[in-house]
This record gives sequence, structure tokens and C-alpha cells, in this order.
Amino acid sequence: MLTIALTGGIGSGKTAVGEILANFGAVVIDSDQLARQVVERGTPGFDQIVAQFGDEILKNGDLDRAALASLIFTDPKKRLELEQITHPLIRQEFAKIIKSLPEDAIVVNQIPLLVESKHDYKFDYIVTVSTSEEIRVARLLKRGLTKDQITKRIQAQAIDSEREVIADLIIKNEKSQEELFTQVEKLWELLQSKNKAK
Repeated sequence: MLTIALTGGIGSGKTAVGEILANFGAVVIDSDQLARQVVERGTPGFDQIVAQFGDEILKNGDLDRAALASLIFTDPKKRLELEQITHPLIRQEFAKIIKSLPEDAIVVNQIPLLVESKHDYKFDYIVTVSTSEEIRVARLLKRGLTKDQITKRIQAQAIDSEREVIADLIIKNEKSQEELFTQVEKLWELLQSKNKAK
């Protein structure tokens, strides 16, 4: 089994890279999705978040994700408090999934906050998707985020150079979809050869 971290800032195109790799045959696990699952109503994560932040982050008995996002993206201390609850739970969930997979699987974990998590994960290979801030902002505006929301989210994350320092391979996603596909295809060939060599 080969485990790969796929990281990159918001709007960089991680999801597009993950989708291409999934089509090639990788098992793609989205840490954002796991983060949502571990704090669903009825989970220990949900109870810990309510205990930490109070009822004002609830809406009809569920987490008000917009209120929580607004809180953590304006207060770094609150963001750290949330991550101290969610990161261990996400790691546990990831470990459970890994145990259920076949030995020859190539597992890609889309993990935007790899640098921020202080590398508490052990991966065989780290890939980062880098894109200029200008392009990222344009993509996020198309998704419906406001300029203010985009600025706060980009500022809350590591910068590309910090992600590139820990990466084994960098994908530049600033041109066409075809160019991105070609880069990911080469990456897949590399991952297959590494998996066979293990």
C-alpha cells in the first residue's frame, strides 16, 4: 500500500487532481469530508465542539457551519481550539479506512491543512497543488464566496512555499485542464512504480 498526501490551499484545484487520480484507480479520501463526519450530531466530536464553543454555534440542533466558520476564520485561537478537537478524530477515522483497504491500494488523502496539522500524519509521498493567489481568488469568487471570506480563509492557511518545502512533488495548476491532466497522469505512473517497488 502506498499512502499519499494531496495538499494545497483553498481554490488551488486539489479536488480536481483528486478526481483525476480516482478515475485512474486511486482510493481518494477527503479530509474535509471526514471532518464533517466526525462532528455530526450524536458523535463525540459534536459534543466536544458544543462544550467548547457553546450553543450559539447550533442551528436547529445541528452545527451551524457558517457561524462556526465565521468564528474560527476571525479568531486564530478559536481555530486552534477547533483543530485540537477535530484533527485527532480525523486521524482515527483515516486509520480505520486504511485498515479496511487491500494491501496493493494507492491511497490519496486530500488534506488541505497538512502543514497546519504539524505533520501528525505519516505518508509515503506528499504532493502539493500550487496556484497563484490571483487565480485562486477568481475561482473562489465563482464559487460564491465574498472577497472578505476568501481573504480570511487564505490568510488562515499556510502559503504555497510552506507546502512546497514538505512536498515530494509539486503540481502547478495555472493553465488548462488538459495540462493539469497530463501532470496528474505522470504522477499516477510514478505512484504505480513506487507502489510496485514497496
